[in-house]
Order: sequence, then C-alpha cells, then structure tokens
Amino acid sequence: MQKAYLVDTHALLWFLAGDDAISENAKTLLLDTTNRCYVSIASLWEIAIKIKLGKLSIDADFKQLAELLYQNDIEIIQITFEHIAGLMDLDDIHRDPFDRIIISTALVEDIPVITKDQNFPKYKNLKVIW
Repeated sequence: MQKAYLVDTHALLWFLAGDDAISENAKTLLLDTTNRCYVSIASLWEIAIKIKLGKLSIDADFKQLAELLYQNDIEIIQITFEHIAGLMDLDDIHRDPFDRIIISTALVEDIPVITKDQNFPKYKNLKVIW
C-alpha cells in the first residue's frame, strides 16, 4: 500500500539541499519512491516571497525548483476550497498563514506532515513525522 506525506517548507528545503538538519527518518521517507510525497503550492509561494525579500537564498534558481521536485518524485498539491474551509476549524496555535494552510491541507487530505515544527503536533488529529 502506497503511503502519502505532505512535506513542510523547511523540510523540503533541507532535503533538496542535502542539509543534515533533516532527520534520517524524513530523508528515508522522501527517498522511498514507493511513497507519494507532496509539497503544498503554499510552500513554493512562501519560498518565492522569502527569496524576493532577501530572507532566503537557495543553491538553485527558483525556476529550477519544479525540475528538482520532479527529479525527487515530489508532487505539488494545489490549494482547494476544502483546504481553505478547513482553516475555519483550526485552533489559533500557529499564526503563520503558510503553516496554517499546510496543516489544513494535511488534515483535509488525511496525510501526515513531515516537519520539525514543534507547533504542528499541538493540532488535534494532525499526524506529524520527523
């Protein structure tokens, strides 16, 4: 049976950069091609904004991210109305709008999130892997 995972922004960046900050468990799951791994379009939006503001630099050109995702079998999940509606049910634990839509997406899709963020496990019914 295929397993699915939603990758949080920092985990994606660490994985693609080969950064040791990513856990071995997370790296193993992302490298396992029998798993379906997703990244929210919100993460890509967040990365683009932070690069433009000078708050983030990545080794590749931003436009190369699509190819890096493809090479690593990571699919982009679009934001749906249901994902946005799910925001209405979230407790105000996490204030970051990008993280909130990632959390809502994972809950609506019923898939775990690969993240180191300590606030994610505080959400009821959210499965977190690190």
